[in-house]
Amino acid sequence: MTSLTARDLRTLPKTDLHLHFQGSVRIATLREFAAKHGTELPPGLEGDSYSWNDFIDFIRQYGIVCSALQEPADFARVATEICEDLAPQGVRYAEVTLSTRSRSDVSAALDGFDEGFDRFGVRCRLVLDHVRGFPVEFAEQTLDAALAYKDRGVVAIGLGGPEQVPGASAAPVFKKGIDAGLHSVPHAGEAAGPESIREAIDLLGAERIGHGFRILEDEALVDEVRDRGIALEVCPTSNVALRLIDSLDAHPLPRLIDAGLTVTLNSDDPAMFGSSALGEYEAARGAFGMPDEALAALARAGVQASYADEDIKRQMLEGIDAWIREEA
Repeated sequence: MTSLTARDLRTLPKTDLHLHFQGSVRIATLREFAAKHGTELPPGLEGDSYSWNDFIDFIRQYGIVCSALQEPADFARVATEICEDLAPQGVRYAEVTLSTRSRSDVSAALDGFDEGFDRFGVRCRLVLDHVRGFPVEFAEQTLDAALAYKDRGVVAIGLGGPEQVPGASAAPVFKKGIDAGLHSVPHAGEAAGPESIREAIDLLGAERIGHGFRILEDEALVDEVRDRGIALEVCPTSNVALRLIDSLDAHPLPRLIDAGLTVTLNSDDPAMFGSSALGEYEAARGAFGMPDEALAALARAGVQASYADEDIKRQMLEGIDAWIREEA
């Protein structure tokens, strides 16, 4: 690596490929929705921050956030607010994971993203996800919604929830989605080990892995994923917030890069973790001493691993090249 420089990271064109819709709901907006619909607030929400006992408790509280969005207008509003929040961070393109099986929710979110692009210049696409352990009929409904809006902005299907729960039951649904032109981006290798990554690749046809940092526990799998160019959606702040990694300094991000894996930086659940795409780049610079050339390489990896239109990719890559040519 070359010596550390200090260009303005806000102007580095970025993607955010692992960004949860409900995990992005502003706390003020969540309180407003809960009051409007008479729903409960997550028990760990105090003031402007969340707390949880463990990973399962976090998932439970995430479900409570999901229940607060009940009308299409709620989804449209959150979508537009996501764009507004991403714009000052230098995020030009995001793929946002939405947990819903409702076509009206998907349509409203896409409407909100269109408004957000017009107002803030951030292009967002959708990933619709299924939750491990839920009935496979739910996965089929999610796929139906994804296919209904594939030509409007749904680019992929995902799999979330407790990784210790096998995802094999959803394999036929993922195959249908892939055959129909959708991409596969399941979570794996976060709370569970490399065996979950193997399952995601072999049974779910994963083209990217959500998180995936535990791949380092299996050298053969590292070699395979590197050679196949399967990208990892790495979210350091999230991993520390969920106590899956002891501290930011202990995060394996540098080792993932040194292993030659395709690594992208992402925010995960910004409203719940206090994270952001910009913050992840700032952490990579501060905690790991990454020079601007390395940060630009992470940004390029995000663009290249995305499912953005080719003109968006080209413009972003040109913008990254221009950023690195600037005087620090």
